[in-house]
Amino acid sequence: MSFPPDSPLADEIRPSPNHQPRRGVARPDILLLHYTGMATTQAALERLCDPGPQVSSHYLVFEDGRIFQLVPEARRAYHAGASHWEGSTDINSRSVGIEIGNQGHDWGCPPFPDAQIERVIALCRDIVARWSIAPWRVLAHSDIAPNRKRDPGEVFPWRALAAAGVGAFVEPEPIVRGGALCPGDHGEAVARLQRMLVDYGYGITASGHYDAATHEIVTAFQRHFRPARVDGIADLSTVRTLERLAETKARSTL
Repeated sequence: MSFPPDSPLADEIRPSPNHQPRRGVARPDILLLHYTGMATTQAALERLCDPGPQVSSHYLVFEDGRIFQLVPEARRAYHAGASHWEGSTDINSRSVGIEIGNQGHDWGCPPFPDAQIERVIALCRDIVARWSIAPWRVLAHSDIAPNRKRDPGEVFPWRALAAAGVGAFVEPEPIVRGGALCPGDHGEAVARLQRMLVDYGYGITASGHYDAATHEIVTAFQRHFRPARVDGIADLSTVRTLERLAETKARSTL
């Protein structure tokens, strides 16, 4: 059954049957960005509208900039899966999801076309404004599910979105030698890193041990905020970039 578009930017409504009422929240407060990770965006559209796989998103943006709305924003789409952010685990219920047509890591991380990113930015600005979504709650799928997901990936232009007023971003600190925290390390420096990640929103326990979960979350952080080197090693560049982001968030919440 068709429905009226939520955004004036939607070029076409293609209803997906895969949605239900939001659970426990009256309105979305997260904007979640994905890549499709399939051979073609048309194939992704067909999958997102197929009742069999039980996956969907609110929007799909093609490489040429066409925007399809698949699920009303008032409804809970099926795009986040098992996930965690700022203590919440049902991210589907509190988010609007945008799938961005891109083959992803399995096809070599092709660049996102300018026409596509221009429309993604416009759509994000519209959604963020209508729902008053905070910058640090404009997230990558990899942020909320770092053990499972890599999208939209390190080639996604988060800097361009932030320059247009979408999401949180600071210029990454330069990569220098020395001072890195690595898997297997333990102690207060690791616990402090983990506490900063928790404070920013990531789902991690401040155990003081640089375990596999810490490596996955540092990798996710780098994909979003320090993409020049994505290796899960908390070098000085990664830690200082996280510190500056945490300070920006803290100032914004005063």
